Amino acid sequence: MWVGITCEFVEFAVFFVVYFVARWSYPDVFRAGAPRLWTLGGLLITMVMLTSGYALVRTVLAVRRDDQRGARLWMTSAFVVALGYPLVKWLEIQHNLAAGVVAGNNAFFTVYYYLTINHFMHSAWGILGMLWVLVRVWQGAYRPGNPKGVESMAIYWHATDMVWLMLFSLFYAFV
Repeated sequence: MWVGITCEFVEFAVFFVVYFVARWSYPDVFRAGAPRLWTLGGLLITMVMLTSGYALVRTVLAVRRDDQRGARLWMTSAFVVALGYPLVKWLEIQHNLAAGVVAGNNAFFTVYYYLTINHFMHSAWGILGMLWVLVRVWQGAYRPGNPKGVESMAIYWHATDMVWLMLFSLFYAFV
């Protein structure tokens, strides 16, 4: 698990280098591009990521206490909230396309789509992982002596949270 997460961080570190090279090379394009993004969409994705991450932490705690009912409740909540991400991302893309934010139009939009869609793919894998863990939680597979699946899911999701917080900062907040 740690090898996979480390690879993910290395991958995004390379992407962030691309971001900073592009930003350094086209500062005016980056300043002009950011205000055209749907900031509310970025904020909603942030809320979805962090809220579902909180529910995953509560799932881990419930499993460690052998609270099966609590684990089911929190894992179901984490999964349902996480499903908001593809919905908000789709709405964000629709809004951005209507506003002329199209990959290939300039360096900012190209880097924006490349990094955020790449993050979306990692999050989609996380949502699929949540579905698997959700089924296993409902089967009672995780107990205080065997919490690794839930813990691994929570760690992976928090890694995607950390990457999203960087993306949110770079594209929506501090451009």
